[in-house]
Amino acid sequence: MRVLRPGQRAELFIVDVETGERRLVYESSALLFEAPNWTPDGKHLLVNAEGLLYRLPIDGGHLAEIPLGGIPPINNDHVLSPDGETVYVSADDGHLYAIPFATGLPRRVSNDHGDDFRHFLHGVSPDGETLAYIGLRTEAGGAVTTNVFTLPVSGGEDTQLTDDPFPNDGSEYSTDGRLIYFNSERASANPGHAQLFRMSTDGSSVEQLTHDERVNWFPHVSPDGERIVYVSFPPGTIGHPADHDVIIRLIEPDGAVRDLVSLFGGQGTMNVPSWSPDSRQVAYAAYPLRS
Repeated sequence: MRVLRPGQRAELFIVDVETGERRLVYESSALLFEAPNWTPDGKHLLVNAEGLLYRLPIDGGHLAEIPLGGIPPINNDHVLSPDGETVYVSADDGHLYAIPFATGLPRRVSNDHGDDFRHFLHGVSPDGETLAYIGLRTEAGGAVTTNVFTLPVSGGEDTQLTDDPFPNDGSEYSTDGRLIYFNSERASANPGHAQLFRMSTDGSSVEQLTHDERVNWFPHVSPDGERIVYVSFPPGTIGHPADHDVIIRLIEPDGAVRDLVSLFGGQGTMNVPSWSPDSRQVAYAAYPLRS
């Protein structure tokens, strides 16, 4: 389980995408929290820390633990249902769970594909009926594949949308539910060189969105469908490691890309959907080290 390094702290910020103005909402030198979600009512942020999930008012205050009903410790892949009544989480047993806030009683959503298969959740469809996740399979000999899948929240068969040797991650629905955004190394022969893509929900019509020397992860579409925010790692980065100098970047409606925030972070900074409901602000986590 990830913890803060000596002299490190975790900071939770909200940034205005128009003005670039940042506001520190919460910080800790003891607890490493990650991956803020914004609740649909615009009043709270959700973060994970030490295998648990917490709620925090956007104006600051104290973290309040959200009961998860005794499931295994969770990681930083969690999303909220569109109505805000249920949280879906990825747990350390490799499975996905739905936990209604009203009851706190968990229900396993994912199917059992064997001990060599793990689920990492990233998106929920706008109608709240389908989850988009990354299926990580460890093949014979130790090779790992990561592909995009969807799964009905009420139970049923998985649908595999990609089937290739390229690392794929960060699958998330468009606001109209017709597309899935993700990052992948499919466009480069250089290991680690992930770029952003989108495709139809049947896995067809794959389109590349970024074409640069940096390593781009976790595309998040604004609720109004106009912008995409993502985490950009330095060239040559492998995966999405912690404790790197990264840039949060924004793709504008006209396709132009601009830097929004530079920070020390990476893993945990913005793994999950983190837009405010009004599409004006983004929440993220930074992990500065004392100089």
